[in-house]
Amino acid sequence: MLLDAARETVAAELGARPDEVVFTTSGTQANQLGVLGALFGNHRKGRRFVHSAVEHSSVLHAAEQHEAAGGSVGTVPVDRLGRVDPRRFAEELLPGTALACLQSANHEVGTVQPVAEVAELCAAAGVPLLVDAAQSAGRTDIPRGWSLLTASAHKWGGPAGVGVLAVRKGVRYRSPLPADDRESGRVPGFVNVPGAIAAAVALRAARQEAERLNPAQHARIARLRAELPALVPDLTVLGDPERRLPHLLTFSCLYVDGETLLGRLDRAGFAVSSGSSCTSSTLTPSHVLAAMGADRGQCPGVAASGLHGRGHRAVPGGAAGGGGTGAGRAGPGARRRHRHSAGGRGGGGRGGGRS
Repeated sequence: MLLDAARETVAAELGARPDEVVFTTSGTQANQLGVLGALFGNHRKGRRFVHSAVEHSSVLHAAEQHEAAGGSVGTVPVDRLGRVDPRRFAEELLPGTALACLQSANHEVGTVQPVAEVAELCAAAGVPLLVDAAQSAGRTDIPRGWSLLTASAHKWGGPAGVGVLAVRKGVRYRSPLPADDRESGRVPGFVNVPGAIAAAVALRAARQEAERLNPAQHARIARLRAELPALVPDLTVLGDPERRLPHLLTFSCLYVDGETLLGRLDRAGFAVSSGSSCTSSTLTPSHVLAAMGADRGQCPGVAASGLHGRGHRAVPGGAAGGGGTGAGRAGPGARRRHRHSAGGRGGGGRGGGRS
């Protein structure tokens, strides 16, 4: 009964039916089960999988597995703001395409994708669309037109270790894992019931607060985007200045090492993080920055800041962070470091941890 109530709450907030929603152990698992299960279920259409160049690493790893098993993959490029062109996306929907995937918003730079437009094009081509909504669920409205939807509870303030996979009625899906009777046969093992309940409560609270918080956070980030480049030499703000998440800021500082940047901001009292845009052992840009055309010089000092809830003041001279999450102002030593592969999730989170 408690699990059913949690499922109903999550479904209502995500615009789904309760029997379309299952709980997973992470956003990573939701993405990978969603991709592989939809490809498996639609294999009679063909074996082509299309995704944008800036999808989360969990999607890219699933694509690699699909390709290694004999499938084909089409990658849609993005512009320098990290946004896909719907017409370019449509060009990749060739005959034999079994699934397309597009994130609602990018986990590193916050750019919001034209999901509704792409969904219409996918529907016209008869191709199901998986929307990775982990970065936006709970903060903004879920875009219309999805066939499969994934999300991660800790992104809206819920517990880590709870993900969501929703599959619309009528969409062909077959689990790539051995059969299990639980969670509609899509996710094996017992559901984390306390985690699912907490995720549902947190999602409802996040949606109720979003109307009040989003304008304030959007204004704070807009101020940072406008004033930081004037205050700091060789600083570049990344991502779309308008079509973006309200709470996320990502910037690069040329000739500045990311660890040095983190240390100085930490001592100034700002909780920041770094690691999503560069691995710890190389100056190679993440796949997201590379797809946006970033050069190697931008990578060492890439940082991002996320505003979360009340009490986090973001003002020029203070917010930064890395990998897509951070937490405004905090006491010295309180910064969070999210070590993960380029934009990875669960050993790579979606901008600060997907799992």
